[in-house]
Amino acid sequence: MRIALDAMGGDYAPGPNISGAIAAVQEDPELVVKLVGEQAELERLLSESGYSGTQIQVVPSHGVAGMDEKPMESLLKKPNCSIAVCWKLMAGREVEAVVSAGSTGAVVAAGLRTRLFLKGVRRPGIGVVLPTMTGQTVLLDVGANPGAKPDHLAQYAVMGDIYAREVIGIPTPRIGLMNIGSEEGKGTDTVRDTHALISTSPVKERFLGNVEGRDLYQGGADVIVCEGFVGNVVLKASEGMAEMMLRRLSHEVLQHVDQEKHLVGRAFESVSRRFSYHESGGAPLLGVDGICMICHGSSNTTSILNALRRAVEFQNRRINPQIIEALAAMPAV
Repeated sequence: MRIALDAMGGDYAPGPNISGAIAAVQEDPELVVKLVGEQAELERLLSESGYSGTQIQVVPSHGVAGMDEKPMESLLKKPNCSIAVCWKLMAGREVEAVVSAGSTGAVVAAGLRTRLFLKGVRRPGIGVVLPTMTGQTVLLDVGANPGAKPDHLAQYAVMGDIYAREVIGIPTPRIGLMNIGSEEGKGTDTVRDTHALISTSPVKERFLGNVEGRDLYQGGADVIVCEGFVGNVVLKASEGMAEMMLRRLSHEVLQHVDQEKHLVGRAFESVSRRFSYHESGGAPLLGVDGICMICHGSSNTTSILNALRRAVEFQNRRINPQIIEALAAMPAV
């Protein structure tokens, strides 16, 4: 498999991208990673790392879409920036996947400019896997489509169902629609119209109806659908809450434990790793004709390695062919 890795994307780039790529190709002899970025810098760092194989190739680009820049303006000013070149490689079928820890807005915008959508997909969405009291759930969209229409959201239910089944391993995922109340008829026109569409979709038999924000982490639904504005707020609020709770709780517990503090500390470290975005690697932009994994801006070597692994798994599980087949069975809107 061939993957274009945005070597210049991320808070600590290009270091973690290079080390993550090296770790990935060392464990997968069939993987080829194309490091996209400033050629001289990448070649120097690869040489300094001691890597001398052929599975990592450098593809030159010029500039980076900055985190603080407006995505479309940045792409217009820097048409050959690293993330733009990554998408061009996938559009030209030179790679099967794109992985980036750069600006999420720029990653999505560069992808939308290519119009590289799967057959039948109206608008791609980002799906993130979150921990729950009973396992894991897929929340989508978390930022790709803030102005989603009902038909977009209904497609997210179908795509999320496939992702939950094939990647998380849930045989019959239960689908929920994020709303301000569980009663049918609640919410905006968009949410009510979405409810009606999902009720006639291929996942209708497992559609639970509306779920509230407090249900997200209880494990009552395996896929929860929402538009990108809501999903992004939920995701970032959850990250902040999780960090605060773990720090406060560990501080309070360690203050009252006289013996075996090291064991308690290890327990908290274990919990922290379980909920860390480093372990999941990246979130897929579902609905594109190819594979796109979007990583956290603070990704480290482990994050990048896991994102590359997840991209390979995405291809091996044939997620995209299943999405095309499922969407073809949806009623026309």
